[in-house]
Amino acid sequence: MSPVWTEGTPPADLKISWMGWVRAILRGTALFVVTFGCLAILLLVRLIERPLFGLHRPVTPHITQFVCRAAFVILGMRYKVTGHIMAERGAVVANHASWMDIFTLNARKRIYFVSKAEVAKWPGIGWLARSTGTVFINRNSREAKQQKEMFEARLKAGHKLLFFPEGTSTDGMRVLPFKSTLFAAFFSDELRDFLHVQPVTVVYRAPEGEDARYYGWWGDMEFGPHILKTLAARRQGSVEVIYHPALRVADFENRKELALACESAVRAGLPYSA
Repeated sequence: MSPVWTEGTPPADLKISWMGWVRAILRGTALFVVTFGCLAILLLVRLIERPLFGLHRPVTPHITQFVCRAAFVILGMRYKVTGHIMAERGAVVANHASWMDIFTLNARKRIYFVSKAEVAKWPGIGWLARSTGTVFINRNSREAKQQKEMFEARLKAGHKLLFFPEGTSTDGMRVLPFKSTLFAAFFSDELRDFLHVQPVTVVYRAPEGEDARYYGWWGDMEFGPHILKTLAARRQGSVEVIYHPALRVADFENRKELALACESAVRAGLPYSA
């Protein structure tokens, strides 16, 4: 398992007013109904989609996108996209700042997350992740070959896999060095010549007057208080998703060179990167 990033002192806990509680309840209820209502629809559609199309999912990703776009409407949070989504087959890599990245990155692009295996066991979130086609991995060298084969199968099926090469979330103000391990799958003889990797920078901007790290979720910060703070906010900030030009895997000698190029692109898009 990757170590958790723990630098810096997290912002002080937000004191929630009675109006804040009202906002949290209303937004939380709406988000719950939309998320799990659409999940029920997704599971029903998947009963038909899976036997007909196997790994291919021509319908259900649209349901996931709808939920993620609706989440920003419910929160009242501004969402902006810069750059162009690649048309080529391949994967996506991004910086990791918060649990909100799930909504942020799914809202604009049909993707499938690559996540650590323990997420599958998390209450609620694990169920959602499994239902939407998340790829779960163990960072265990004994399973490396099996996981590489799984990546190859999903990529050949046209899935755009998204993973966070930093290996952990941060305060959103920096980009940690990218780990190159998962890039190895792209260099197989069957994939290298046609695959591309698109670096993506996610930029969260805090509500006016709040700590710049407002949306960051890292270290030992608890999920419950963090999502409650987000739901209760009187005034929301914004998020921008920056799509950088896709990189052709065959243009790089090895996984380390490709990882470094992706890291540089993602870091360049973060205006306050440390």
